[in-house]
Amino acid sequence: MIFINFAKKFSTGIFNSVLSDTLDTSVYSIFIMKVMKFGGTSVGSAQRMKNMVALVAAEGNVLVVLSAMSGTTNSLISISQSIHDSEFGNARKQIDDLETKYKNTAAELLSDPELLGKADAYINKVFSDLRSYVDRPFSIKEEKEVVAFGEKLSTNLVALYMKQQGLDSVLLDATEFIRIDRDGEPDQAYIKEKANAVIAADPDHKIYLTQGFICRNMDGEIDNLQRGGSDYSASLLGAALNAEEIQIWTDIDGMHNNDPRFVEGTSPVSELHFEEAAELAYFGAKILHPTCVQPAKFANIPVRLLNTMEPEAPGTTIYNAAPTHTIKAVAAKDNITAIKIKSSHMLLAYGFLRKVFEIFEKYHTPIDMITTSEVGVSVTIDNERYIKEIEKELAMFGDVTVDHDMVIVCVVGDLEWQNRGFEAAVVNALKDIPVRMISYGGSNYNISLLIRKEDKINALKLLSENLF
Repeated sequence: MIFINFAKKFSTGIFNSVLSDTLDTSVYSIFIMKVMKFGGTSVGSAQRMKNMVALVAAEGNVLVVLSAMSGTTNSLISISQSIHDSEFGNARKQIDDLETKYKNTAAELLSDPELLGKADAYINKVFSDLRSYVDRPFSIKEEKEVVAFGEKLSTNLVALYMKQQGLDSVLLDATEFIRIDRDGEPDQAYIKEKANAVIAADPDHKIYLTQGFICRNMDGEIDNLQRGGSDYSASLLGAALNAEEIQIWTDIDGMHNNDPRFVEGTSPVSELHFEEAAELAYFGAKILHPTCVQPAKFANIPVRLLNTMEPEAPGTTIYNAAPTHTIKAVAAKDNITAIKIKSSHMLLAYGFLRKVFEIFEKYHTPIDMITTSEVGVSVTIDNERYIKEIEKELAMFGDVTVDHDMVIVCVVGDLEWQNRGFEAAVVNALKDIPVRMISYGGSNYNISLLIRKEDKINALKLLSENLF
């Protein structure tokens, strides 16, 4: 059973009588012990769904947030693109293939004939609705509706399997309580109010199941939290419901201290500060979306990264306090472009940087790294869409040099400037690697170095050898 915290401490008897009355969301908040989010690989097959449900059943008193089955979102995006390009035959074939996948998954997952019949009926309806988009005008609004089918399918199948297993569970529609504002940002006050109210209206369950990623916008239309949004959903709901813990289950046993694709002998980092995790996520650690931990951080709720394939592994715990005076991990971000503007006009001038940054703002191009001198400024970007226009306008201020195919290597840990020696250790480890830029001091948790693409793997190996 989900607990409700009232402004006054009610006895159990009064608690039960209050539940029978209309609840005022201003005087209570739901207490969910844990939020458990499972990614696409964790529900990527019937067997993995079964394994996931076994993990949930062992916990109880949880809110489960599910992604679409692995590959489904990409398939739905491809279907949308085919419809947009008027390739209707290709769209219909892709729809048929995806329907077959879900019919086969349902047949493997559900042995109860009645429940399998319900699954088939639901799948038939979803794909009938999906086919209807082929024959009507298609815009970004319709594309978002199409992409949302993935999470709806996975949660419906899992809900039916939980029923088959006799679990005390209920399926909730995320679009009833997750909303984004006009700027596409989560409306956290709305989410808190509605999520608490929805669960309070049906409080007598051990397991609540809902979709990640999908939501509604201010116009009431189906929308989403962008890619990686299921992590964001879990963090938002954990904060809204005052959860004890948020668990992010993937196919990786936590954040590693380096990239295991390129460096042998990496190991999971047991503990990270929220800021350290955000830096690693932004600079290449794909296990976690860079923005998703922010609601948990501000609500002071720990986030655990766990492996569905190895549930006994301790994973990584992220919270607002972590071991100090240590370097935790290394990450790398590819496809970086460096731009240097050298100008005598910058010497002792004010307003120069503002003029430079206004050009990037004009072309909606974020900047990753910044370094300056008396006569120049260097910045990095990860989107070259408007590079020619940016270069042309920057040339009005001085000589512009552009370096393509660069990589940002990020070293993360407790890097307060009072902690002696860490910066030297990082630079010394890369003494044989040409370094284009170094950024340090903007964060207490990060040293960033810009190197050539061809030096990336060697740099990651040298950092592991010298820092860990």
